[in-house]
Amino acid sequence: MDQMTRFRDFEPREHRPADGKRSSKRLLNAALVLLALGAGIWLGLRAGQGRLLLPGGFAPPGWLAAAGGNGSPPAVSGPTVYYRDPDGKPFYSAGPKKTENGRDYVAVRASEDVSFGDRPKNAAASPTEADQSGGKKVLYYRNPMGLPDTSPVPKKDSMGMDYLPVYEGEAQDGSTVTVSPGRLQRTGVRSEPAERRVVTRPVRAPGTIKLDERRVAVIALRSESFIEKVENVTTGERVRAGQPLLRLYSPEISAASAQYLSVLNDGGGVAGGRAAVLEGARRRLENLDVPPEALAEIERGRKVPTTITWSAPRDGLVLERNATDGMRAMPGDILFRIADLSTLWVLADVPEHDLGAVRPGQAVTIRVRSLPGQAFPGKIGLIYPQVNPETRTARVRIEIPNPDGLLLPDMYADVEIATGAAKPVVAVPDSALIDTGTRQVVIVDKGEGRFEPRQVTVGASGNGFVEIREGVAPGDQVVVSANFLIDAESNLKAALQSMSAPVAEKAQ
Repeated sequence: MDQMTRFRDFEPREHRPADGKRSSKRLLNAALVLLALGAGIWLGLRAGQGRLLLPGGFAPPGWLAAAGGNGSPPAVSGPTVYYRDPDGKPFYSAGPKKTENGRDYVAVRASEDVSFGDRPKNAAASPTEADQSGGKKVLYYRNPMGLPDTSPVPKKDSMGMDYLPVYEGEAQDGSTVTVSPGRLQRTGVRSEPAERRVVTRPVRAPGTIKLDERRVAVIALRSESFIEKVENVTTGERVRAGQPLLRLYSPEISAASAQYLSVLNDGGGVAGGRAAVLEGARRRLENLDVPPEALAEIERGRKVPTTITWSAPRDGLVLERNATDGMRAMPGDILFRIADLSTLWVLADVPEHDLGAVRPGQAVTIRVRSLPGQAFPGKIGLIYPQVNPETRTARVRIEIPNPDGLLLPDMYADVEIATGAAKPVVAVPDSALIDTGTRQVVIVDKGEGRFEPRQVTVGASGNGFVEIREGVAPGDQVVVSANFLIDAESNLKAALQSMSAPVAEKAQ
């Protein structure tokens, strides 16, 4: 008798289990264990065959599916999609990377990537036979996030975004970008036609108003004289041509007048000799700058005038008056200075780097600070052949009419020179041009959401437009708003196409 028997002998008989109940309980436990083992084996087989879907439609990745089936993991294929943390942490990278402790991130290939949707039944089909949209064959599918990853069949990335199809026509014209209408509306893409127009680039420079040197006259004597009377003419007043300015007495002029009058009154002598003497006497008066009116008065009155009246030689403004009553004037003394202000000069200092665009005859707009809101037209008359070595500017002379006399000498002026082509050229708005420094590009709208970047040759620019010499024809629609987004998409597409070309060739 064993020890258990001894203990059971002391147990009351009414508490001992019956033999039949004890055996049925053991059978039930054994059945449950067998059922659990069978379910585990079935799940493993389904996972190995790739037909097991977890709740939510999630399919286990290849490494989990390899745990069942024939026991050998499927071959890893496809390009590297991304890199994941080696410890299974939710950290990912688009390129090779190391953890903080120096371990390399694990590369995840296309066949290992997790799929969040049902795999298409025609996954093994050729990309040219997989899908046709609008008569265009799909060559392959590219990553929607711009990663260097393509697929011959439709798929989703790790975030559940569909791969974008690349059609046969797009592959042949790699520079064309197709944008959906909804995206066009969200990004604010706007196009305008290229047109022929006159493109002018204003060159602005400071200037000063000066007198026209050809329209200044002075009153000066050629002989010693005495001023008898100065007319009521002061500095700043306007005078007319022939208006009397002063009366003077000159002993030398009086002596020459008496000699001329004696020849006139002498009627004898040889006719030829008398004519020569008369001409000499008259020439002497002319050399003393006697006015023609005084000569006519001597010939008409046949007497020597006591005083001679000096008149204004031209219309203009009296800039200087040095004559006073009773003064003695020596030869060469300037008694009056008169200037015609109907036409003035503007001397502008144009920077050296703008001289190549400035030409004589170009139209100029003049504005002065004392007359805000008014503009005066003019044109370039001369470019002085010298550059100031200190300011690196060249002086430009501009002729400007001043019929109303509003402009005065020595005023400061703001000069705007209209440079550029005088005839219409093909031009686009400034916002349509993308200048990278080494090349200039415009985005041409080809319609139906298709855009093509074109490299162009530019010319002059101004007034919000730029001349296009090559690359764009009149009437071509060019993008003037959000063109940088399309250009970035085009560059990304070209880069992806160059990296994906071997994949596409292999798929075909």
